[in-house]
Amino acid sequence: MARFLLRRLAWFAITLWVVMSLSFALMRAVPGGPFDGERRLSAAIERNVAQRYHLDWPLWRQYLQYTGPLNLDEGRAGFLGGNGTRRFGGLLTGDLGPSFKHRDYTVNQIIAESLPISMALGIAAMAWALALGLGAGVLSAVRRGGKIDVGVRLIATLGIAVPNFVVASLLILVFSFGAGLLPVAGWGSARHLVLPALALGAPFAAHIARLARTGMLEVLSQDHIRTARAKGLPERIVVLRHALRGGVLPVVSYLGPAAAGILTGSLVIERIFAIPGTGTHFVNSALGRDYTLAMGVTLLYTALVYTLNTAVDVIYRLLDPRIELGGEGR
Repeated sequence: MARFLLRRLAWFAITLWVVMSLSFALMRAVPGGPFDGERRLSAAIERNVAQRYHLDWPLWRQYLQYTGPLNLDEGRAGFLGGNGTRRFGGLLTGDLGPSFKHRDYTVNQIIAESLPISMALGIAAMAWALALGLGAGVLSAVRRGGKIDVGVRLIATLGIAVPNFVVASLLILVFSFGAGLLPVAGWGSARHLVLPALALGAPFAAHIARLARTGMLEVLSQDHIRTARAKGLPERIVVLRHALRGGVLPVVSYLGPAAAGILTGSLVIERIFAIPGTGTHFVNSALGRDYTLAMGVTLLYTALVYTLNTAVDVIYRLLDPRIELGGEGR
């Protein structure tokens, strides 16, 4: 296990560097800049703005220290430290720099304020998706061929086929405009979390239900389950104690991609419900070419997805010790 985690840590550093390099190159390859607008600035103001945010530096220097402090003196005290040693600022020091669009805010401050909101939305969506998907999938497998099984499969197929923004629109029409039970948009109370979490988690609940049904059907047909039934154990004990642990393995392996899907899906949901989360800031930073904020959110999403996938692999091993993780035994 320790060797596996060390290998993952090394690949994590390489992945972050690749993502950072590609993001840096792609953002600066797009025409336009963060301070372009309908009203063109004078040449003097453009020079001052470029100097203020180090956009007048060569690209190689922006790459190494593009998010560094804004009060660096030019020359030796800038790229070189006072003792003459090479100074790498920005990402390597954890300083993501100032936002180009949000005055008096650094990228770290924006992420610190918006990430808890996105995390709350993602956790709520995943929690109800797991609860509903696992329950429906297990029940469908136990009642195989019955009306419940057919109904679960039909609803799960519809849930997979319908995009989350369509689900969000239907929920707003029914529960906000129709019944008037929940707010249309905004953030500030638990009531604002209900509709976005339902819309974001609906497709994942459908996937989990189908995976749980498939896994349970496979386990329920194995010899040790038939032996447990032959001993006269109640069906509830057979399902919950003997079959469920092996039946949820496909669901566990899906949690990594599901977490990535919730992160990317929240970009749309946060925009629809006007939630001031990280996804909203990412969309705004991409549209406004806010280089540092876009870079910071991209690296944050990369780190979260990589960490969650690693956690899923570890949980998978704990549930089934027969599975060998990459790098073990070598």
